[in-house]
Amino acid sequence: MKTQDPFLRDLPLPRQFGSELLALERGEGCYLIDVAGNRYLDFGAGIAVNALGYGREDLARVAYEQMRKLAHVSNLFTTRPAVDLARKLVATGDFAAVHFGNSGSEANEAALKYARLYAQRRRGAGHEKLLCFDGAFHGRTMGALSVTPTPKYQAPFVPLIPGIVELPYNDEAALERTLDASFAGVIVEVVQGEGGLRTMTPSFARALNAACRRHDVILVADEVQTGLGRTGYPYACALVGLVPDIVTLAKPLGGGLPLSATLIPAKVNDLLHPGEHGTTFGGGPVTTAVSAKVVETLLEPEFLEEVRSKSQVLDAGLESLRARFDFLGELRGAGMLRGLQVSEARTGSLPELLARIREKGLVVLRSGADIVRIAPPLVISREEIAQGIGILESVFSQC
Repeated sequence: MKTQDPFLRDLPLPRQFGSELLALERGEGCYLIDVAGNRYLDFGAGIAVNALGYGREDLARVAYEQMRKLAHVSNLFTTRPAVDLARKLVATGDFAAVHFGNSGSEANEAALKYARLYAQRRRGAGHEKLLCFDGAFHGRTMGALSVTPTPKYQAPFVPLIPGIVELPYNDEAALERTLDASFAGVIVEVVQGEGGLRTMTPSFARALNAACRRHDVILVADEVQTGLGRTGYPYACALVGLVPDIVTLAKPLGGGLPLSATLIPAKVNDLLHPGEHGTTFGGGPVTTAVSAKVVETLLEPEFLEEVRSKSQVLDAGLESLRARFDFLGELRGAGMLRGLQVSEARTGSLPELLARIREKGLVVLRSGADIVRIAPPLVISREEIAQGIGILESVFSQC
């Protein structure tokens, strides 16, 4: 590693981002290079965004050609790239339409609004409650934040929207006691990205399916981090048998550009009136043109099969670390979204551990209080997976 300091300080950015940030210059394949020339194998993918890695000539060409033709039209018009992408996404399930936005938070905001609108128009007033689960993360805008029941995120911004009920994740008995026709919707992650990578059990998925159908409550699957191949399947719902009404997508969808999607069924779409929801930038011609190429690539059966195969290689490497180091706890998550539980008593604080790993040339993330989160680009090679495992091993050996 080079010795020049790659961190920038005294930045004109909000203090919420910290006092110093590593400044990155470019990416190549599954590697990141900072402004000092240091090179890092990327096991974070921009928080599971860069599923196809860096420096993609095919995506750059699509963006360039569309930028030359038309960059923006607003939602007063549409374009062929937006319609083509919408058709691809609607075809992934029992959906009638897709609302495009710019972020995961926006996708979830739209889903919550659709759930309340559906309940109001089907059952009238008094059926507006929303159910979420402990450890969930659905975004930072006011509605999405309201169903993200973590005090450190919510406390500075209360009061949030009313009518929110929180339950323990994977608790079938609590679900049966609580959910009834007074609820408009349930929002849930199959793998909790920020909640320690806890994974839904198949029995809890069955309970959710049955309870939501019984009470005509809209079931929203937040697939912002897990959707489009991250677990080796188009949607993580397939892992546990969850059958949602609405699916929300974002992170990998735009190939690094800001784009989200809220996929809705006919029973919701049929109740909507013009002007009841909208977006200025969502579904623009450049982002949707790039996204069509991304979606086409990520959902290729051969590509997904390869992700599942490489996930087994990653799992084997992580299990070998767990067998060697007694301060490593559970292996969580699924597919190419995995988490290693660590004991801070042995490794030091999680931020310090992540910094030491980065200094050895590997970028990893955190999830919850004690989980090292691993979410590499889905195009990562088996050799690169082995390289990353080797770096983790070298750092853990010094703990």
